[in-house]
Amino acid sequence: MKVIVAGGGVAGAATAIALRRVGAEVTVHEAYEDPAGPVGSFLSVAVNGLRALEPLGCLEKVRRAGFAVPRQRMWSGSGRLLGDVPRGRSSGDTLYSVTLMRADLVRVLREQALRSGARVVTGTRVTGATPDTGAGGVRVRFEDGGAVTADLLVGADGLWSATRRVLDPAAPVPRYAGLYHVSGVAEGLDLEPGAFNMVFARGGAFLYLPAPDGAVWWSAQVADPAPPDLADVRLEGLAEVYRHERLPREIMAASTGLHRPTLGHVLDAVRVWHDDRTVLVGDAAHPVGAGQGASMALEDAVVLARELERAASVPAALAAYERARRLRVARMVKAALANRDAKTAGALGRWTRDLVMPVFFRHFFGRATAWLYTHDLDWRPRVGA
Repeated sequence: MKVIVAGGGVAGAATAIALRRVGAEVTVHEAYEDPAGPVGSFLSVAVNGLRALEPLGCLEKVRRAGFAVPRQRMWSGSGRLLGDVPRGRSSGDTLYSVTLMRADLVRVLREQALRSGARVVTGTRVTGATPDTGAGGVRVRFEDGGAVTADLLVGADGLWSATRRVLDPAAPVPRYAGLYHVSGVAEGLDLEPGAFNMVFARGGAFLYLPAPDGAVWWSAQVADPAPPDLADVRLEGLAEVYRHERLPREIMAASTGLHRPTLGHVLDAVRVWHDDRTVLVGDAAHPVGAGQGASMALEDAVVLARELERAASVPAALAAYERARRLRVARMVKAALANRDAKTAGALGRWTRDLVMPVFFRHFFGRATAWLYTHDLDWRPRVGA
């Protein structure tokens, strides 16, 4: 089976590895040669995502590329502790969530894809596709005017997916979510390691975590009803947004560099995930956020390969993939919406949040998240790669 994967980020590179494990001939087409692409910040892989890495042969490589973060702590803007829970895992799980630079995760996955026998072609972008009626496959078109025929096209081309529009010209388009993101690194601060910290500030959320080398990785998720001109975003302006919160101010004051700011987007539910020869994975199908974007993309890759290995035909496999993923992803999207609402709450919402959160985290968090972190992907590939 010949497969074209549109996009070589987390979802695309992971899918390439998974499909090589079931014997497919895979070529990845990616617009950016740099694994970071236009985004240079950090992300986390929760234990459900880490378990998806295991059958791909990447788990230990990813763990070495980042660092374990056992705990997550939520703070009110006044400095009150609202919750202290396991980070990206269930209580008692000995596998810890890993935080690393996005570029390092993509680099590990691309290297593993190449080792597995996939081709990775950079500087090319998929722009469209049509059924190849003669061969029963799909004819994939590229930005440079070229085209190839394959048995399957996997759209791993992210939030602004061209593949999504191929499947449904009326597919939803991303819209601004009322948050923009600025990340950076601070030096010279003495903060307790081992925890991912989220401060619910008046102007949005502020995330920070001390890295093993003593640096502090941070991200400001600024609530703003209108999207700003990102070229005008400056550290001085961020300090004004977080003027009421002591620790965010101190961290930003100690910053030695900023990553490129980005706008947060949301996407309405994508109705069409596949036809007989084209399928969406990762953010192209379901941008989820809430620290689960990479993990859900990794799960998609494994489940797609699992169903292609088990099904009698490609169309049957794609239908089984959607059945296996649709409800789980919808549940995650709902959780992510609640997470975003907590970051953009007004005065009354902040008061209610600070009242309710300690009770939730103390009494209900474990049961409320067990479905997410204990999920069994039920796949060990029969074909090595």
